[in-house]
Amino acid sequence: MTTAPARAPQTDTVDVAAATPDQEQPFAELGLKPDEYQRIRDILGRRPTAAELAMYSVMWSEHCSYKSSKNHLRQFGDKTTDAMKEHLLVGIGENAGVVDIGDGWAVTFKVESHNHPSYVEPYQGAATGVGGIVRDIISMGARPVAVMDQLRFGAVDHPDTARVVHGVVAGVGGYGNSLGLPNIGGELVFDASYQGNPLVNALCLGVLRHEDIHLANASGAGNKVVLFGARTGGDGIGGASILASETFDDTKPSKRPSVQVGDPFMEKVLIECCLELYAARVVEGIQDLGAAGISCATSELASNGDGGMHVDLENVLLRDPSLTAGEILMSESQERMMAVVRPDQLDEFLAITGKWDVETAVIGEVTGTGRLTIDHHGLRIVDVDPKTVAHEGPVYDRPYARPAWQDTLNADTVASLRKPSTNAELRATVLELLASPNLASKAWVTNQYDRFVQGNTALAQPDDSGVIRVDETTGLGVALATDANGRYAKLDPYTGAQLALAEAYRNVATTGARPLAVTDCLNFGSPEHPDSMWQLVEAIRGLADACQVLEVPVTGGNVSLYNGTGEPGLIDSAIHPTPVVGVLGVLDDVADATPSGWTAPGQAVYLLGTTRPELDGSAWADVVHGHLGGLPPAVDLAAERRLAEVLIRASRDELVDAAHDLSEGGLVQALIESSLRFGVGVQVSLEPICARDGVTPFEALFSESTARVLVAVPRSEEVRLVDLCTARGVPALRLGETAESCSPGAGTPTDAADHVHGPAVEVQGLFTLPLAEAREAHEATLPHYFG
Repeated sequence: MTTAPARAPQTDTVDVAAATPDQEQPFAELGLKPDEYQRIRDILGRRPTAAELAMYSVMWSEHCSYKSSKNHLRQFGDKTTDAMKEHLLVGIGENAGVVDIGDGWAVTFKVESHNHPSYVEPYQGAATGVGGIVRDIISMGARPVAVMDQLRFGAVDHPDTARVVHGVVAGVGGYGNSLGLPNIGGELVFDASYQGNPLVNALCLGVLRHEDIHLANASGAGNKVVLFGARTGGDGIGGASILASETFDDTKPSKRPSVQVGDPFMEKVLIECCLELYAARVVEGIQDLGAAGISCATSELASNGDGGMHVDLENVLLRDPSLTAGEILMSESQERMMAVVRPDQLDEFLAITGKWDVETAVIGEVTGTGRLTIDHHGLRIVDVDPKTVAHEGPVYDRPYARPAWQDTLNADTVASLRKPSTNAELRATVLELLASPNLASKAWVTNQYDRFVQGNTALAQPDDSGVIRVDETTGLGVALATDANGRYAKLDPYTGAQLALAEAYRNVATTGARPLAVTDCLNFGSPEHPDSMWQLVEAIRGLADACQVLEVPVTGGNVSLYNGTGEPGLIDSAIHPTPVVGVLGVLDDVADATPSGWTAPGQAVYLLGTTRPELDGSAWADVVHGHLGGLPPAVDLAAERRLAEVLIRASRDELVDAAHDLSEGGLVQALIESSLRFGVGVQVSLEPICARDGVTPFEALFSESTARVLVAVPRSEEVRLVDLCTARGVPALRLGETAESCSPGAGTPTDAADHVHGPAVEVQGLFTLPLAEAREAHEATLPHYFG
């Protein structure tokens, strides 16, 4: 007896979908709500095909559509004044913002998240996060010139933290180093709130001439749609939404990997190939393939254009010939780009990609229909209005409310916490903070990154900002800094977002750069939880308001939600709200950039700004007492602007040789870091601060009041600096001088006092800390935990 051969499954074409309206579809498994699925049916006038359903589901996901945050993000545009737009060439809505920096030069920069993939598979998650943001920069027409990373992990001593740290740091370094891009700075934070939801944010900076700007749109009927770069495989399906391979075909032997797999060497070739294509003027529009893959690129290009698009999916070059049509559309395989090319320039385009051995396929063309149609082996599997896929998805006004626990948290101040009462206790506390994971040296991480490749890095970690030269002839360049403090934002998300902006703004100004523009990555919990949604709304409002005051526009960024695993409504149900803010500034000549450390002995050390007894949410409260409560430091944006004006002018007129902002850890942390930078000691007195500002020595050392900077001033320029500060309304106090060596002070243990022969940090009347001892404490922590 013979068995009849199995009938091949019927392709779910548009016609089949129209004829089978009652066929059940796995919309919930794809992350769609019942009302969203019904809306798709209403838009199409029928049920969607399997391919259309997958396309809508991923493009309407939170990651791609911003459906929970879009209404609030509009504040960034609404609060951007004409003055703020002066240097803005491309704003929110494109792959990255573009800013005019003068002399015909422009820079593009953006920060994005790759949080969830980096927990599942830390190395590839982090590596492809770098690759994705680099391609965003390429797609604007720019050459990538630098990267940064903002990393947040769980408790440093948790058993799983080392797995994530090792993988993420190796992934960031492995991909960026292979591309030949310097990593010029970032952040590293350990906190138990990030245990199951580490944050891996990556920033890329690119350089281009004004005339080289490219945008993502498909216009001109008859123009060809070209896919080039790596072949399309089964990796990354589900990376942007909750897609899984069995959604498309339950007969597959195993799931496709949901985390993308990167190839930095392919990306390096792709960079050079794209730049040559741009130089030849053979690209009409271009889009990188990241989240949602071909679905995103085709729908966004068509939606942004003036017509429609048709694609023949069988022309896509595949690594895995078993991929279904849905999997081809959803694959997030890396190192791919999609371009729109005029027919008369196609041969030249193909010649250039051929020169670089970049595989290329013409997969469709621009049409005048206003529709996005996709065929697979002659069968129509997609027929949609691309705007409904890419830009007209659901937008929600999620309910939000101040958490029930917020008032209790804010009432729990540091007032009752024990403070050090002797000089010896003060010194011990200084060392304890210096060696704590969040204040310790980041060299274990940054030594795995190449910070100076390409030869254009003027400053990099551990300086306050990374500084990159743009024009070799004039020295024109930019400074970049990113900052966030989730502890502050937990206490007050509105103020916390403003504090992140203020610190990044201040860090850029310490180099002498003029702050010009902002990018942000907003990392929060579930938007379906009113507590987390309130935090997001408040942070956006705070950041938008502060950008308006400081006159720096948000040029673009990213929102990462659902970073939480706890029970809704509890104080620990999600990560600390973490609005990462990046600020870009311009330097006329990077050779004049001011470093963050003392460069020579015998210079006067001044504190600019006012100190208040602000220790709620501080590093001291966290490290010594494991405490989080009260209110964060006050924000004074007017003071930040005045301080920045002084720093920029002082740098230009060579009034300062070093500048370092005061933030986490307060004055004493800044003093030690400035001394460790180049091995030059310092002698200071706290009496001027305590007398003028009415604070105790303990508060003077550890307060985290904002709008403060330490500067080292040549003695010949002291009068000019003080006059400048007085004219701009910036308080200035002379604390002491940089020094080759110091004498043992009160509170210095006998064994340490016997060895104070070299440079040290001396706080007169309180303690002396030899730099050798400080360096040992500062540099031992991360190697102790991670090898």
